[in-house]
Amino acid sequence: MAKQYERIADDLRARIRAGELKPGQRLPAETALAKEYKTSLPTMRDALALLLTEGLIDKKHGVGNFVRKPRQLVQRDNGRHQWEKDRARLGEDVRLETGATEHDTGLTVSELVFRADYRETEASEDLAEQFGVPVGTRLLERIYRTLHRDEDAPFNLAHSYLVYDVIASNPDLLDPSKEPWPGGTQNQLHTVGIELDRIVEHVTARPPTFEETEELGLQGGVAVVVLRKTSIDTDGRVVEVSDVTLPGDRTELIFTTPLTRW
Repeated sequence: MAKQYERIADDLRARIRAGELKPGQRLPAETALAKEYKTSLPTMRDALALLLTEGLIDKKHGVGNFVRKPRQLVQRDNGRHQWEKDRARLGEDVRLETGATEHDTGLTVSELVFRADYRETEASEDLAEQFGVPVGTRLLERIYRTLHRDEDAPFNLAHSYLVYDVIASNPDLLDPSKEPWPGGTQNQLHTVGIELDRIVEHVTARPPTFEETEELGLQGGVAVVVLRKTSIDTDGRVVEVSDVTLPGDRTELIFTTPLTRW
C-alpha cells in the first residue's frame, strides 16, 4: 500500500502532467501544501523530495519549489553512425547543414551552443589497451559540450581520444578553433585517409560524480548513462575512443537491429 507522501506525490505529478501546474510555475509554500493535503510538514517535504529526484520540480533554496521546464530530449540511435559516414565524403556545404547533435535532438544549428576544448595527454593503461599502443603514447583529448541556447546545462559530456601521430598530418585536426567540424569525426578521419569499418558502443549506468551533477544540472537521484564508443577502421585498428556521459533524465538510447530473413 502506498505511503501518504507517495499518494501526495502521485497527485502533484498528475497535476503537473495535466498542465494544471505549468513549467516555471512556483508551487504554493510547503506549509500551504501541507494544509491543502491535510498532512504534516515532514510528510509534505518527503513528497516534494520524490518529485525533485524525478526531475519534475526544482528547489531554489530560500525561494521555493518550481515546476521544472522539460529539458530537451536527446534520442541517440545506432543509425547515426551510418548517417555520419554517408555524409563524410560530401561537400562542405552539405556537411555544414546539420550535425550529429541536430540529428539526435531535431534542433537546428542556430539553436545550439557548442564548445570544444583540446589538450594533449598520455595514454593511460585503459586507453593504451583500447588503442593497442604503449602506455604514455601521446594522445589528443577533445572535450565537447553542446547545449540548447535556452538551457544552462549541456546534453552530455564527451571526451574523445585520438592517437596524436595518426592525425597530425592534418594540422587542422589539432586546432579547436575549427570546431564544430562539418561532418564530425568521420570526415576528420577521412581527411587523413581513414575509413571506419565499425563502431562498438558499450553502455553502463552509475550514480554521477559531484562534478557531473553540477555540470549536467542533475537533480538528486538521477543516474548517468556512460557510453564508450570505439571506432575501428577498415584495417581493424582502433582510431578513436570516446567516453560520453549522458544524463539519465533526458536521454533515450534507441537500438534497431536488422534481422536476416529466413
